[in-house]
Amino acid sequence: MKLTMFKSKLHQMKVTEANLHYEGSITIDKELLDKADLLPYEKVQVVNITNGERLETYTIPGEAGSRVCCLNGAAARKTEIGDRVIIISYAEMTPEEAEEFKPTVVIVDENNDPKTVVDETEYATKYDLETGVADNTVITDTDND
Repeated sequence: MKLTMFKSKLHQMKVTEANLHYEGSITIDKELLDKADLLPYEKVQVVNITNGERLETYTIPGEAGSRVCCLNGAAARKTEIGDRVIIISYAEMTPEEAEEFKPTVVIVDENNDPKTVVDETEYATKYDLETGVADNTVITDTDND
């Protein structure tokens, strides 16, 4: 049996562009893709924090350092520039693999610069709504990478 598990995410990305006249996908800064353990053309779920929309698409690498987050094609109708989104990937795992796996979480600031990487050393038992961080997590400043 395989389980679909949360693999990684970019949290609080700001949409910088929306391109209706493109064939589809989400363009994301290549540096951010790498930091979040996301591959080019990987299937992702995009959750719009601003308006509640959810959609599935695939990633396209954007220029490294650009901090671009562009919804393309039909997905452009589900968002507006300035909206905050969560970009989530999942992976198929055996129950044994899932027990050992730790997801990658990159939280970005208002400019889509990575500000923290959450290293989930234990699965969360409580979520702090004020800080947006679950108990039992270690926050690492990305400047120390």
